[in-house]
Amino acid sequence: MRIARFSIDGNVAFGVVEGDAATEGGPVLDIIKGHPFAAFERSGRKVPLSKVRLLPPVLPNKVVAIGRNYAEHAAELGNEALDEQGRPVAPVTFLKPSTAVIGPGDPIAYPSFSQEVHHEAELAVVIGRMCREVPRERVKDVVLGYTCANDITARDVQRSENQWARAKGFDTSCPLGPWVETELDPSDLGIMCTVNGEQRQLGRTGDMIRSIEDLIVHITEAMTLLPGDVVLTGTPAGVGPLNVGDEVAVTIEGIGTLTNKVIKRG
Repeated sequence: MRIARFSIDGNVAFGVVEGDAATEGGPVLDIIKGHPFAAFERSGRKVPLSKVRLLPPVLPNKVVAIGRNYAEHAAELGNEALDEQGRPVAPVTFLKPSTAVIGPGDPIAYPSFSQEVHHEAELAVVIGRMCREVPRERVKDVVLGYTCANDITARDVQRSENQWARAKGFDTSCPLGPWVETELDPSDLGIMCTVNGEQRQLGRTGDMIRSIEDLIVHITEAMTLLPGDVVLTGTPAGVGPLNVGDEVAVTIEGIGTLTNKVIKRG
């Protein structure tokens, strides 16, 4: 089930996406009663997807992100993801604030304090219920679904500052969307990033060093996750620069495509 958050005529709602581009008349949204973090009913009131503005699929209290979860990406930036015995090192964990989140089609504002902004295509996990100290066998119970994410990073700032808060937490640095897919096996999905139609990243979630189960266990040992919170699971190799005017798209198998354009920060 694909659940989108959208606005129409000044109102914000959630809806179940039905159909696709090949469907006669295009996909439609069946507006739901309530929100997707509890039992809900479809209203039967449907609107064409082309008539609404898609919003970020959730408004997270926090975005918890994992760095260096793909060995080839860690290596391309001169970092090690495995120790001398070939065992995974402790995952790098950081936060992106809610103010970093934007939706499909929203502009990425190039930060004035950086000269080197990179794309990072990632699978995002959307939390469906409040949870802490989640045992591995219960992880699926706390996940609502999955969406596409782009962990936009001011790479020069990341290198120069010990903390990553500014480098990865600036406004518009966390595009999410286009919707949440609730019925998906995330263990081996294709991830692709294109810039102006040119492929930059191509990988699979099966190459993650730590699985989604490992990550949720690790994070919830330290903090409570709330409904709508988002976990970014790391990016495959191939990250690279973005410039003002570029259109960047993240496509994940079984979910869809998240597209945003880079603009000059006003």
